[in-house]
Amino acid sequence: MADPDRRRVLAEFLRTRRERVRPEDAGIPAGPRRRTPGLRREEVALLSGVSVTWYTWLEQARDITVSRQVLHSLARVLRLSPAETRHLFALAGRSLPRPATERTGGPALQRLVDALQPHPAYLLAPNWDLLAWNRSEAGLIGDPDRGGLFERNLLRLVFTHRRIRTLLVDWPGQARALLEQYRAGADRQTGDPGFADLTAELCERSEEFRRWWGTHDVAEFHPARRAFDHPRLGRLTFDYVKLAAVDAPGVTLVSCLPADEETAALLPELSG
Repeated sequence: MADPDRRRVLAEFLRTRRERVRPEDAGIPAGPRRRTPGLRREEVALLSGVSVTWYTWLEQARDITVSRQVLHSLARVLRLSPAETRHLFALAGRSLPRPATERTGGPALQRLVDALQPHPAYLLAPNWDLLAWNRSEAGLIGDPDRGGLFERNLLRLVFTHRRIRTLLVDWPGQARALLEQYRAGADRQTGDPGFADLTAELCERSEEFRRWWGTHDVAEFHPARRAFDHPRLGRLTFDYVKLAAVDAPGVTLVSCLPADEETAALLPELSG
C-alpha cells in the first residue's frame, strides 16, 4: 500500500470498526478494568491470527503488505457488513470477488430492461458481459443466447463476429470507442484475472483490437449516436444512454432511444 493518504484512511477505518465491536460479541469477557471501547488491538490480532506488532503497524498507517486472507480474517473479527468489507479491500488496494448482483443484475433490473420494450435495452457487467437484454435488443444485434455463454460479451460480439461488422455503419469508429471505454475500466482492475483473460483473448482473435489496445488510449462514456444497417429493417439510428445501477455496483443499464421518426416507427418490428 504505497499511498500514504489511503493508508491513513484504512487505519482510521480499522480503529473505528474495532471500537464498535463489543468484547462479549467476540467471545471475550468485558471485565471491570476495561477502559478501551470495543476490542483492544491485541485482541483483534489474536482473533485474526496475526501478530500484535503487525496489526499495530496497520493501525499506524505503516507501509506493509496485507494479504486477502488477512483482510477476510479482519472482516470476520470486526463483524463488517458486505459494504464495509468491500471498502476494507479497496482501501488495502486488493480486489474482492464481485457479488452475484454484478454477474446477474438481479430480477428487478431484468424487469426494468423488459419494461423498456420496445426500446432496445441491456445490462452490462464491469467486464462488458451482457447480463440481460430485452426482445428489441435481441432483434437489433441478434440474440446473444444463440451463441451460448461464451458470446454473451459485448466486446467479443463487436470484435469477433462478422455480422456485427456489417451491422454497425461506422464499425471502426464505434468499435474503437468501445475498446477505449473498456480499457479505462480494465486499467483500474489491473490484476483481475477476468479482465486479463478477456483482453488476452481479444488481442489474439482480433487484429484491430490488438493494434488499438497497444495505443493505450482511454475514454469515458458519453451519450452517443449509433447507426445500424439492419438486414431486415434497413437504416436505424439510436441515441445511447447509460445509467449506473446503485443497488448492483458495477452494473450499467444501456438504453437505446430512436434518433429519428423513421427509427421510432420501426421499433415494434424489432421484436417481431
